[in-house]
Amino acid sequence: MEFQLSFLTGGDVPSLLLSGLVTTVRLFFGAWILGFVVALTLVGLRTIPFAPLTMLVTVFVAYHRNVPTVVQIMVWYFGMPSVLPEPVRLWVNRSDTEFVFALVALGLNVSAYMSEDIRSGLRAIPHTQLEAARSIGLSAFAALRYVTLPQAIRIGLPPLINRTLILFKDTSLAMAIGVAELTYQVKAIENLTFRSFEVFTASTLLYLAASLSLMGIGAWFAKHYPPPYRS
Repeated sequence: MEFQLSFLTGGDVPSLLLSGLVTTVRLFFGAWILGFVVALTLVGLRTIPFAPLTMLVTVFVAYHRNVPTVVQIMVWYFGMPSVLPEPVRLWVNRSDTEFVFALVALGLNVSAYMSEDIRSGLRAIPHTQLEAARSIGLSAFAALRYVTLPQAIRIGLPPLINRTLILFKDTSLAMAIGVAELTYQVKAIENLTFRSFEVFTASTLLYLAASLSLMGIGAWFAKHYPPPYRS
């Protein structure tokens, strides 16, 4: 069979690809924002000297780091609706249910990894900096927010960038519950056209271009925001 990509510009194919790409980008950014916020919260909770709270955070991180991501997505989609409060369940049902649950699952998954990356950065900061911040009158929370946490994020920037790239690729797992992201739409196009090689070649190029763009952005951040010091 002759190889050609020209069919990608005809019929409904361009609109399907664009729709899938937009959904992928929305899912990625939404999950990243959620994950980063939750990661910062987890790091803050870890600093509280309360054993049950520390254990709870440890279990949360262990679950999300050791259970396959696609399983976590399915747990949210098939299992969580039965345990959510009714107002929340009704709101989700009125929204794009598959998209919402995929976003939450991916966001919580990446938060576990991000929190460990940031916590590693915190451990690399001399404890004397925290003591100095407290000595000038800052509370423990203020010292964390203004002194140690910004440095920890900069120290942990390389693994955070790598985790961001992995998150983008993991958005394709959302097709398991019917989210019409790029991989889902590519499969739909393949079913319509029966040109498997061309369709998946096009999707590979799109994913490659997006991943390389994220790597370029990450390299820019790493260059302009290096660690505050080197151990």
